[in-house]
Amino acid sequence: MSAGQPGFKDYALLVVLAAIWGSSFLFIKLAVTEIPSVTVAAARITIAALLLWAAARMAGQSLPRGWGVWGIIVCASVAGNAVPFTLIGWGEEQIDSGLAAILMATMPLTTLVLAHIFTSDEKLTTRKAIGVAMGLLGLIVLMGPDRLAQLGGDTLRELAVAGAATCYGINALLTKRLVHLPRRAAAASMLGVSAVMMIPASLLIDQPWTLNPSSMALGSLIVLGTLHTAVATMLLFVIVRRQGASFFSQINFLVPLFGVLWGALILAERPSANALAALALILIGIAVVRGKMQHRPDADDVTRST
Repeated sequence: MSAGQPGFKDYALLVVLAAIWGSSFLFIKLAVTEIPSVTVAAARITIAALLLWAAARMAGQSLPRGWGVWGIIVCASVAGNAVPFTLIGWGEEQIDSGLAAILMATMPLTTLVLAHIFTSDEKLTTRKAIGVAMGLLGLIVLMGPDRLAQLGGDTLRELAVAGAATCYGINALLTKRLVHLPRRAAAASMLGVSAVMMIPASLLIDQPWTLNPSSMALGSLIVLGTLHTAVATMLLFVIVRRQGASFFSQINFLVPLFGVLWGALILAERPSANALAALALILIGIAVVRGKMQHRPDADDVTRST
């Protein structure tokens, strides 16, 4: 629940988390240049699972119980970690990290559509529909109608990253049903299940023992697992505990901006004019939706990690 009006510390924490999540696209780009995307996903998930499990144990939290709860955890593990991490990594094997960040900005809009279909209390309104339409227009501007008509190459990879945004939307709906669980234990459980899925896939598909990645690629994996998955998840919990979900959801404005910024500063990427126009349309769409939306203060309707 909110602890009062947001102060400087609350906004500082929000900006720090946005900067961390925005830089994840940069580190994914550095990692997938030498390590296949499935192995990148498996490694970062495993590192984060071990760290969060240790954090849960230190807090005296135990694993959840009940087949129903574990069914939701398994589904959330697929939609929130295994599939989107792999899709983003595969996409960034060819596309710029800043472009991936822009594509991920569609997540709040895809969540609206999914919530309309699968929930009874979060239906689309005219305002929300306008926001979704602007987000879709942003994607069309970004890729161009000609490229959408001739799918292939980079376009498929761009759509894969956009598909990851849809996965996060699905995960947002699933994790709403886990709010009663101790959060460190719930996060550790989801990441642990994801690791169990991804490690065999990495061994079978990529045969990682045959790889010879550089120290930069290995370092990127470690940073992704520790900072962008484990630490960022804990920071998310701190922000939501202090100010609730409505305040936290403003991060959707900041992550793509930081993603483009880090790509430009570190990798010398220069987003095209249509990419910047698409980002503007998507952010305006989110702003339109946010204008009158009233959220309940449970964190998990906006929880995501990149």
